[in-house]
Amino acid sequence: MIEFKKNNFFLNEEANTFLKNIIKNKSLANGYIFYGAEGLGKKQTALQFIKEIFKQSSPSENVEERITNNNHPDFLIIEPDSLFATKSSGSSDLKKTIKSGSEVIKIAQIRNIKTFLSQKSINSEKKIVLIIDAHLLNEAASNCLLKTLEEPSNGIFILLTSKLNLLLDTIISRCQIVRFRSFSSKQIKSILKEYLNTSKFNINTKLKFEDLINAANGSPNQLLKNIEIWNDISDEIISKLDTPIKNSLDILEISKLISEKLEIFQQICLANLIQTIWWRKTKNIGLVKKLENLKYLLRKNIQPRLVWEITFLKISMEDI
Repeated sequence: MIEFKKNNFFLNEEANTFLKNIIKNKSLANGYIFYGAEGLGKKQTALQFIKEIFKQSSPSENVEERITNNNHPDFLIIEPDSLFATKSSGSSDLKKTIKSGSEVIKIAQIRNIKTFLSQKSINSEKKIVLIIDAHLLNEAASNCLLKTLEEPSNGIFILLTSKLNLLLDTIISRCQIVRFRSFSSKQIKSILKEYLNTSKFNINTKLKFEDLINAANGSPNQLLKNIEIWNDISDEIISKLDTPIKNSLDILEISKLISEKLEIFQQICLANLIQTIWWRKTKNIGLVKKLENLKYLLRKNIQPRLVWEITFLKISMEDI
């Protein structure tokens, strides 16, 4: 099990410093878009930003706890329907998220924002609305949000997204963009050393640190997910995935094991790690593309066993 030495592990320090200066200079905008790849600390940094804003208005209030528990009267959080489907792992910091590809933010949720903003602030000068995965707004919800942003109100909007191109240009133009940049390999390596309790932390010896770092794709969150999930996968599965599988019977056997033993979020993470390891060993772009498609199909909840079988069989025919 992974242990954290600091609670603010996922805060993006570059963005956090920028936002602290905004609060210090009292130059708050009405809307912000936190943009960057998944797992770069957008939500954690946004929550810290919100806490600091509220502390200015009501320093005596227990702001930290109320925001953390989502029971502050002047704070509203909007998330796509059915965003979270979790499996307990004993670590509250690493929530396992399964996205089926069908989640949306509906117009009713945005109308709820209008109702929320129409009410007088209770503990602060302004109310704050946090929208998770804003790129999942459907068309009606996007248009409704645009009208809400255009109307004078006592609200501050913070939109989180990894896909800026899916937001309406008119929404983007009304918000200040805060860019979250991916961490370098050197930073990821430093994080791995600094924040993990090495005395209780063991990585399966079949997984190289180089592969862990590369598979993280610049995301500290993904790094820890990769480690925890890889350590939960049995040696029975890992031993068969060191290199691309050529034997058809082995492919059927490992596909059955993976689909029966692992949850979807674990399968996606496993596919990501396999992709990194096999690319290092083969430098075969066709193989990488097939595994990329595998991850896409798993997120769509296509029959996992069939998806693994077909992918591995196609890869077995590659000239590697």
